[in-house]
Amino acid sequence: MEDAATSNAAEDRENKFLTMAIEEAYKAVESGHGRPFGAVIVRNDEILSSCHNMVVRNADPTAHAEITAIREACRKLNQVELADSEIYASCEPCPMCLSAIHFSKIKKLVYGAKAEAAVAIGFESIIADALKDTGFYEKLNLEVKKAEGSVAVMAEQVFEKTKDKFIIP
Repeated sequence: MEDAATSNAAEDRENKFLTMAIEEAYKAVESGHGRPFGAVIVRNDEILSSCHNMVVRNADPTAHAEITAIREACRKLNQVELADSEIYASCEPCPMCLSAIHFSKIKKLVYGAKAEAAVAIGFESIIADALKDTGFYEKLNLEVKKAEGSVAVMAEQVFEKTKDKFIIP
């Protein structure tokens, strides 16, 4: 069992990387590259990639933050598996991104906002609906953690603070 100091250190570490993913979400919108989503991949406390949604910039509907982060980390390591890595996502990943996380063998996912936060400003509910009450997470060989506290609030606020800066088709 973890003691309080170990638990607090782990939470501080997670919050640090999740805050970076949230900053990437803002970059996506501010740069005009895409929607407000960010992701950071970490292995042994080394940042392998820090990316944001690039759907608009790349004219690629698969260029979600998590996918671009996985692509960049795999290129950096010149391998297709990221088994000893963790991914920090500003928002709960869609089924496509969860599948990519699964296939890349990332061991842990920490996310900030629930998918419903994106739905609340007009994103398709199909993504949130696809995950709801399906047991999808339990079927993955992946530790999944929803952030709590102030970093979770920061992640939820990304959508409200950027909603006037992009168009949802």
